[in-house]
Amino acid sequence: MSTATFFDMVAAGGTTTADALALFDRLEPVATGFMLGAWKGAGFPTHHPLDGVLEAYHWYGKRFENPEDVHPLVFATTGGELVSVNPLVFLPALGLLRSGAFPKSAAAGKSFQLGLPLMATRRSCARLRMTEYRGKASATMIYDALPINDVFRQVDADTVLGVMDLKGMAQPFFFVLRRE
Repeated sequence: MSTATFFDMVAAGGTTTADALALFDRLEPVATGFMLGAWKGAGFPTHHPLDGVLEAYHWYGKRFENPEDVHPLVFATTGGELVSVNPLVFLPALGLLRSGAFPKSAAAGKSFQLGLPLMATRRSCARLRMTEYRGKASATMIYDALPINDVFRQVDADTVLGVMDLKGMAQPFFFVLRRE
């Protein structure tokens, strides 16, 4: 699949989970070293209940300092600064994540954004490892304290398709990362 076709799919509103998994399976795996650096994130709609949640909350992306120090949730503040958030903030809402009942309103996103200074952390909250997922070993971000693995496959030299595998969630959640 060409990069242009991939982004045409994203612009057209995404696809189904089955088609996204078929696409994911066709993409090449990546090594952990490939993921190092800062990445801008975006949704990859598959009609998943969480589609649009990260964008509503002003998610910016992820930062991989080295295999042991990963910042999985980087958000933009109202002033445009980027801050890392400890995913444990979402622990009380883990059931909402699994069910996809997370509020997506602009008001909820703005409230979250205003509270970012209270949730910010400089500590790493994940790490990178090679794991096997759907028959291929690829770089995987493993959250330190939540049952979540984000597995990455290469779209092009600066783009990966990620799939969030949350234990107990009925279908995987897809997203795109572009290297900064």
